[in-house]
Amino acid sequence: MVRISVSSGRVWRVMPVALGFLATLMCLDPARASDDEDEEAPKTGPRQPNIYLDYNTQYTSVPPNTLAVGFRTFVSPIPAAAQVVTLNAPLTIDLTERFSVYGGVSASTARSDFSPWSSMTLDSWNVGFNADVIQQDNKTVTVISTLTRSINSAPGLGSTSNQTVVELDYGLDEDQTRGLLAGTRLTAVWVDSPLAKVEPAFVAYLGGYYQWSNNWKLSGRFGIQNFGGAEIAGGLIRAKAFTQPTVRLDLERMDDNDNRLFGASVEVAWTPAPLVQFTLRTPLYAVRN
Repeated sequence: MVRISVSSGRVWRVMPVALGFLATLMCLDPARASDDEDEEAPKTGPRQPNIYLDYNTQYTSVPPNTLAVGFRTFVSPIPAAAQVVTLNAPLTIDLTERFSVYGGVSASTARSDFSPWSSMTLDSWNVGFNADVIQQDNKTVTVISTLTRSINSAPGLGSTSNQTVVELDYGLDEDQTRGLLAGTRLTAVWVDSPLAKVEPAFVAYLGGYYQWSNNWKLSGRFGIQNFGGAEIAGGLIRAKAFTQPTVRLDLERMDDNDNRLFGASVEVAWTPAPLVQFTLRTPLYAVRN
């Protein structure tokens, strides 16, 4: 999500979705006649894709006079602090160990210093993919791209957005239980009204991670966000361009096959006042390898 400090005053992107399926063939050692018992090699069936609801709950604290756009919806600025709770449960299919697709809807409720909590309503749908496009030695390059469309927005404030992350994971050991991270995140937003224009936001970050033998994993990312500015209502409200730091920490519980069982993250973005987002992820598996 882009966070923009505001002074007072449709494009669809085609995202390639590739479907793949990995299978292994059963093999048996040749039978040998001997006085000992015959030995059989273990049989291996085809790998099934992981299928699960990647259920996550987000709590966002938005400072006054802040315009929040991007992954969820287009939120107009108000001169008061606000809190938003968002529920998202995209159906996710890990087609292979390197490629996943997902899609679902989100619902949210919000309050501000001027109004109580609103009713929980559907606010957007999203589709996307996660692909390890390069995997060599201890180096992995991952691309994550999400297309989001708002459902219930104020007239003229409906939006379509695309957020794409490209991240390099450089493992420092053979099992990649510790390593370094470097990446970029680009968020582009297209508002339905010709009276609103939002420039892209770009984040560049560095970080690292460590995974303990009990499969708990801690990751940290520290970066800089650059935003090009925005105009709303034909320039009546303007958002100035800015460059500010961002920090994100993730704590995850994995299984022995690196499937996520639990995740918690906190992200702080200065706008320049800090905007804080806390996320809990509890995947609900239908099929898990």
